[in-house]
Amino acid sequence: MKPAMETAAEENTEQSRERKGCFECCIKCLGGVPYASLVATILCFSGVALFCGCGHVALAGTVAILEQHFSTNTSDHALLSEVIQLMQYVIYGIASFFFLYGIILLAEGFYTTSAVKELHGEFKTTACGRCISGMFVFLTYVLGVAWLGVFGFSAVPVFMFYNIWSTCEVIKSPQTNGTAGVEQICVDIRQYGIIPWNAFPGRICGSALENICNTNEFYMSYHLFIVACAGAGATVIALIHFLMILSSNWAYLKDASKMQAYQDIKAKEEQELQDIQSRSKEQLNSYT
Repeated sequence: MKPAMETAAEENTEQSRERKGCFECCIKCLGGVPYASLVATILCFSGVALFCGCGHVALAGTVAILEQHFSTNTSDHALLSEVIQLMQYVIYGIASFFFLYGIILLAEGFYTTSAVKELHGEFKTTACGRCISGMFVFLTYVLGVAWLGVFGFSAVPVFMFYNIWSTCEVIKSPQTNGTAGVEQICVDIRQYGIIPWNAFPGRICGSALENICNTNEFYMSYHLFIVACAGAGATVIALIHFLMILSSNWAYLKDASKMQAYQDIKAKEEQELQDIQSRSKEQLNSYT
């Protein structure tokens, strides 16, 4: 009976050790996750997805509005249609590039975080690794400046659609609704420079303008441009976050390389001291 009780106790002890080992392993794995890079990656993916997806659909809706209401002649907005089609292809490229670039930056965060050193023991840096980190800092800075321009450019259609929407709100207001002055409230889309001045009709007034504002194309395009602009802003914030992370990681690699050089010199001096001591002992032994 007693051996059976001892065997059961030993099994319980082994199970508790296994559970404790799994728990410690999970804690170490969670400690090795670069949470700052993970948050920046999620924010970057979200911002790029909103900008590319909403911007693509909003551009298609804008072309439909222009063709149906502001420029009935196809030749008048042929150049604009080609530019918008080109921008849609550029959006595909932006989405693909930033999907790959975000994964690369996340991987770089995994391998340069200090938790990797604790997990995998000795962590040595090389000149190539520091050069790659510096290249990512420079490239992220350039992309951040470029996305600032994209963010400003994406605000232009929001401003244009807001002016049209606010004009429609004036038409719908009780002070002007049902009066003769409604037909004198107009929006001339040619003043924004997206279609030529000889485009027909180019200018919409009164109830016709109100009907445009009530269409699904206008409603969707307006709100999608707002979301796309917000996505561009989120991408700018994510790139700034990445830039701070990469700068910190580069400084960490630089300090680690200096520490590595110091440890190599110290180890070499200790080895030379041991060699001198060993030779001294051999000489003393030879004299004796």
